[in-house]
Amino acid sequence: MFAYCWQISTLKNDIIKLFDSIEKYDDGALYFDDKLVDGHEYQGPLSTTSSVLRGLTAFAAVTAENLNLPGDTMLGLAKFFLGICVPGDAKDFFNQIDSLACLESNRVSIPLILSFPSTVLSLTRKDSLKVGVSTVLGSEVPSLTVKLVGAFSSGSKDASLVESQELNFDKASGLHILNDLPKSIDVGSYTFVFEVVLHEPEHEEVYFMGSQTKVPISVTGLIKVENSEIAVLDSDLGSIESQKKLDLAGKNAISLSANHLQKLRLSFQLTTPHGRSFKPHQAFLKLRHESKVEHIFVVGNSGKQFEIVLNFLGLVEKFFYLSGKYDMELTIGDAAMENSLLVAIGHIELDLPEAPEKAPRPPPQPVDPYSRYGPKAEITHIFRAPEKRPPQELSLAFLGLTILPLLGFLIGLLRLGVNLKNFPTKPVPATFAVLFHVGIGAVLLLYVFFWVKLDLFQTLKLLGFLGVFLVFVGHRILSHLAAASAKLKSA
Repeated sequence: MFAYCWQISTLKNDIIKLFDSIEKYDDGALYFDDKLVDGHEYQGPLSTTSSVLRGLTAFAAVTAENLNLPGDTMLGLAKFFLGICVPGDAKDFFNQIDSLACLESNRVSIPLILSFPSTVLSLTRKDSLKVGVSTVLGSEVPSLTVKLVGAFSSGSKDASLVESQELNFDKASGLHILNDLPKSIDVGSYTFVFEVVLHEPEHEEVYFMGSQTKVPISVTGLIKVENSEIAVLDSDLGSIESQKKLDLAGKNAISLSANHLQKLRLSFQLTTPHGRSFKPHQAFLKLRHESKVEHIFVVGNSGKQFEIVLNFLGLVEKFFYLSGKYDMELTIGDAAMENSLLVAIGHIELDLPEAPEKAPRPPPQPVDPYSRYGPKAEITHIFRAPEKRPPQELSLAFLGLTILPLLGFLIGLLRLGVNLKNFPTKPVPATFAVLFHVGIGAVLLLYVFFWVKLDLFQTLKLLGFLGVFLVFVGHRILSHLAAASAKLKSA
């Protein structure tokens, strides 16, 4: 019995010494580094840490010895296994799930995890803050109480302490809910400090959450834009030449005009729902010339007042001495601002002096790479004006003169008489003779169609077919005539 107790005590001391070599990440996750196994195989941090945790929980399950391991150690191991994405190797995936199961059911210390369905709250919609408390595998622990013990803004060094507020547990959702935010919380980024309280004494020996948990919370809301106005000032005296009110929440169509000896002033105020001054991440004034050249200016602030003054005398070179119409656009944006603005104010007509010879030229505007896939400009072709033609009567008279020789030829044939003595009388030669004359007529008719309707390629194609036809029938009728003439001579 003594030897058994001595072995248990020795094994306990070895386990405690083993945890002296544990490694730590910056986020508090704890792990055991790679280890050489059997002289030839390395185990990664996941496999090594899983093996140690599996042995630790097995030892704690069979002995009544108290290992006295800090709760931060078990919580750090839980962070390590929860911070790993799903491993690609099946063995590593098993080690991850098995290790989380060991952490949830061990007798040393069960780590608790705080989860937040949303870390973005809206003052406008009056969101409630919901916090979930569960073990590493998601089992709910409803007997625990969650308290908000403090909060401080990330933009200031001074802590904005709040009274300790207890979150109510909702059995339906299994979450602890803070319905009313502290009155000191306004639009911005905060770090909320939570603390888990254990009601039952036996839980203090098993569960561990850590002393306090800090969670970044972003609070959004509608920002009020007030006292917005734009004015053209006289450069020398500073007197207001023209001034107009702006409604940045609606539509504006302001029309102003100025020369290079004047100034343009734009001012407005931004306040949070609690009436405090608000400084957005972005506040830009953009002036876009009608040639698409853009100029962007940062709007500065002093307290609640945002103001920008453009001295056109010092900006003529930056504006490339381009006179004409400039469209004005104001951009106000922030991650905590639910009503970020991108509003067109109107336009201003600038009268700038002529550019000197060595003045800088506007940069070429970038070409949209997708524009070549869009519709192209319509191509219109203007033909040359037709030449002046003679009167119609003169054209008809010339046509009649060209037909007269043909009529004369036909009349001459009638007067002289047509010799048909050599026309074949037998059916077959007579057929070829008729077809030959019909082919000659078709060629003449083809010339007429070429003049009136057909083009050169169509005419040559048809003339090729007619040529083959004429060669065939012409050869047959000429052979018949030659044979007939030979018989006549021999007789």
